[in-house]
Amino acid sequence: MQRVAARVLRGARVPFVRERSATARPPPRGLLYERHGEPPAVVRLKDLEVAELGDSDVRVQMLAAPVNPADINMIQGTYAILSPLPAVGGNEGVGEVLEVGRHVAALKPGDWVIPAGAGLGTWRTQGVFPEETLLKVPSDIPVLCAATLSVNPCTAYRMLADFETLAPGDSVIQNAANSGVGQAVIQIAKASGIKTINVVRDRPDLPKLVERLMALGADHVITEEMLRKPEMKDIFKSIPKPRLALNCVGGKSTTEMLRHLQPKGTMVTYGGMAKQPVMVPVSAFIFRDVRLRGFWMTQWRKDHAQDQESLTGMMDALCQLIRRGQLTAPACTEVPLQDYKAALEAAMKPFTSSKQILLLI
Repeated sequence: MQRVAARVLRGARVPFVRERSATARPPPRGLLYERHGEPPAVVRLKDLEVAELGDSDVRVQMLAAPVNPADINMIQGTYAILSPLPAVGGNEGVGEVLEVGRHVAALKPGDWVIPAGAGLGTWRTQGVFPEETLLKVPSDIPVLCAATLSVNPCTAYRMLADFETLAPGDSVIQNAANSGVGQAVIQIAKASGIKTINVVRDRPDLPKLVERLMALGADHVITEEMLRKPEMKDIFKSIPKPRLALNCVGGKSTTEMLRHLQPKGTMVTYGGMAKQPVMVPVSAFIFRDVRLRGFWMTQWRKDHAQDQESLTGMMDALCQLIRRGQLTAPACTEVPLQDYKAALEAAMKPFTSSKQILLLI
């Protein structure tokens, strides 16, 4: 089965082999936590109940699901939304529809689906979900792209589209540029002709990281220390100062990044990896009229729950970029479900540049 999973994730279309009867199927398994705490200590791989299929429900065989920072924070009990305990971990992933209830109209067996919102509990081999909690995605895109589609690329897309009207030739500056969102920002901006200045923390393998981000389409990759140096002026000889800054760190990194923003520019904060407040000089408000905004993809989905056009337009645009090879999955490490502890531990290490992906078939 592990070899089959590897073939699926490398893009080969391996048909899902259904058991002859429901009783012959092994029970679904999932990563369950019954209390909050550090994930490797509280998460356990357990058999899950076989849920009955209701009239408006969909039975899904999960294919792959990533381990994201929000997943870790939810298990720790520190995230803005928490699932009722006991809970299956995971907010993102892709699955294949096995069976649908008699009132389900938009989905059929064989379709690929991703979560329509947070809290679905994707770290499981199989699940039964209400139809409205799922979003159909095309099955002609790579599985890793589908598994990592609903959080990071959507966040990057919305932040580039919703806060400043950017045109080809404009520039954006971002920290945590090696994160999943950062990699998506680089690629989506590149496809739109927008220049990116990408800030990363200094690290032992810095040249390798710079090379990888430049290969994705980054125009400049710099360290946080360089933000404070006169050499920054050289960058702005060839590209304009950014109108948009994207902050996932906080602390000094944010303050220094803000200094390079154009007057009346916007800084959007969507994360706080440094666990430090955003410090802004008063002069930036008075003399440059910078705008500080926040963004949370979960809230955007809630606010646009009745706006199917915006959601469909975004997903179509992202899938087109994937098909054209202009948007790829972030650097990933594929981990069999039984090795979940290694995935959780790796996801929590500093300087992690590879997203842990749980293989669920």
